[in-house]
Amino acid sequence: MNLFTRGASLRRSAPSAAPRRPAGPAAFAPSGSGGPPDPALAALTGEWMIDPAHSRVGFSVRHALVTTVRGAFTRYESRLYFDGRDPARSRAEIVLSTASVDTGVEQRDAHLAGRDFLDAAAYPRMRFTSTAVELAGSDVYRVTGDLTIRNVTRPVVLELTYLGHVVDPFGYERAGFDGTTTIDRSDWGLTYNARLAEGGAMVSEKVRLQFDIAAIRTPDAG
Repeated sequence: MNLFTRGASLRRSAPSAAPRRPAGPAAFAPSGSGGPPDPALAALTGEWMIDPAHSRVGFSVRHALVTTVRGAFTRYESRLYFDGRDPARSRAEIVLSTASVDTGVEQRDAHLAGRDFLDAAAYPRMRFTSTAVELAGSDVYRVTGDLTIRNVTRPVVLELTYLGHVVDPFGYERAGFDGTTTIDRSDWGLTYNARLAEGGAMVSEKVRLQFDIAAIRTPDAG
């Protein structure tokens, strides 16, 4: 997979004799619930990657107290491993290009990528690396990890909801998740702001990170 390309090259493996049964909520029952692990969940064990064409790594922030600005990062690389038998062994890493920030307004994007905020020229990458994964509910994972922005690394906790698992018409195995977390941008040194006449901040320090993920199983190297 090429670094920071939206359309990562995928090699389709030979379709299975029959599609694997999607793992439903029962498959994600916490350990100790009294039942054995669902075989469908174990079948998901392996390497995965985010499909950028059907995913969104985005954010939203309150602007001028009364509106919400939404944006996304359009270029990133991902490495995912899911262990269906022992979710605690799962791991994830996402590296984003800070220059790829996109809110739909060119002037605003340039400001966000500039020195007042992300400073993409000096810090071209943002990174999230998981440090722990645990079940938080029947279909919810709590992913703890390190988020690095402008060379500042701080822990964050992300809750991901499992949406399902299918084999698409082209033979790719897909799994869906969505999740969110809220951070205080000042914790990463993103302290630039302008004040309103009413006394509030032009841009809220609270930023909601949003992940709409369609993951594709990575074919075996062989």
